[in-house]
Amino acid sequence: MSAPVELRPENLRALVHERIGNATLRGNIMRATRTSLDKRLHAIDDYEDWEAMRDAAHGIKRLVLDNLAHYLETFERNATARGTRVVYARDGAEACAIIVDIIHRAGGRVAVKAKSMTSEEIGLGHALAREGIEPIETDLGEYIVQLAGEMPSHITAPALHKSREEIGRLFAEHLGIAYTSDPETLTAVARRVLREKFLHADVGISGVNAAVADTGAIAIVENEGNARMSTTLPRVHIALMGFEKLVPDMRSLTHIVNILARSATGQRISCYTNIIAGPRKADELDGPEELVVVVMDNGRARFLDDARLREALLCIRCGACMNTCPVYQTVGGHGYGSIYAGPIGSVITPVLQGMERAKAMPYASSLCGACSDICPVKIDLHHMLLWQRHRAVEGKLGHWFERLAMRGFLAAMRSPFLYRFAAKAASMFAPLFHKGDGTTRLPLWSRSRDFRMPAEPSFRDQWKERTHERKG
Repeated sequence: MSAPVELRPENLRALVHERIGNATLRGNIMRATRTSLDKRLHAIDDYEDWEAMRDAAHGIKRLVLDNLAHYLETFERNATARGTRVVYARDGAEACAIIVDIIHRAGGRVAVKAKSMTSEEIGLGHALAREGIEPIETDLGEYIVQLAGEMPSHITAPALHKSREEIGRLFAEHLGIAYTSDPETLTAVARRVLREKFLHADVGISGVNAAVADTGAIAIVENEGNARMSTTLPRVHIALMGFEKLVPDMRSLTHIVNILARSATGQRISCYTNIIAGPRKADELDGPEELVVVVMDNGRARFLDDARLREALLCIRCGACMNTCPVYQTVGGHGYGSIYAGPIGSVITPVLQGMERAKAMPYASSLCGACSDICPVKIDLHHMLLWQRHRAVEGKLGHWFERLAMRGFLAAMRSPFLYRFAAKAASMFAPLFHKGDGTTRLPLWSRSRDFRMPAEPSFRDQWKERTHERKG
């Protein structure tokens, strides 16, 4: 049995090949994504004009991007006034170093982590472990993939790819319990184990769903209560966010929270919406003694310089585009080899990690446009995917044979003589590759696609014949 392919975006083709025939994986993914999509349809019925909701969300996020310096300055000023320390990190390495330093200064050895894709993006858990700090994922899905030694396969449902039987075997192996696949029992076991971690953790780490500029508060949306435990019990709370998470005011936050829950999990509102405005005050019973918000770039500024990709920063990380994507539904998040999978991942990963590494990701799409149709903030994802393909071709990152074939196709389309010659040649040689089902077996192309046999007679010949008959 060969070793599994390493989860890296440059290994996309091999990862897809490894997973595309896995019926169990596909079944797990299809059940989960269809459930989310069905629930979403019922949840958005609350609004007579859902499109107006999407337009408003787009406008809120676009306003911040167009006035980013102002809103960053406003947030920092108001957060600082409430006792929060705001620090900036250029990239993931600097963000990890800042967080490790904060934990070391606090004398921390154990850090409980609420669900955060931004921390996954920079490999924070591995960075903490290298420094002798034990990172404990407290979201149930994140805890499952941490036990499995995997990365999340979905933005909002990290363990979506696993069945309850697989989770039962994982818990039996790592937690020493008798095997069970009962969800309630498994959840109770995880709750018991994690509760001890909460009580003994020195530091809590979270992501940020939104940072409210005019109050200096941060908002964290969740369904399990683990984020609330991670941010109130430890002495120090570190919140990590990309600068795109800013919203102007509380009214804007309310709108984003409403549209996020419906798009992500099909709920009218998430079970917990935590709004944290500074560390614990003298007259408060709970909360951290110290709150630090780490605002990170890590390649996001590159989007600001590209007019065609700029609005990818509007993303609120709901995962709806992944749920509706036929490619994601077939191979799952790990098939992309990137922390960010699906349509949004295929747009942003080539920018965050470099087109050389992620050149295949924009091609992991049927370009059906379902991702753009479902996006709650109206990101034009399928046109962004086309633009990323253009950049890959422009950088000559594709296979030489593909470039040669496209040049031949372009020449034929520009020349009536070459077009007629190519059509005749296709009709002449196609029978040599006939598969017997009306398609041809073309080298390379037919590994994943069907190509129809040329029509007999051709349209051109039929047109000539009918034109001749009319003249006659």
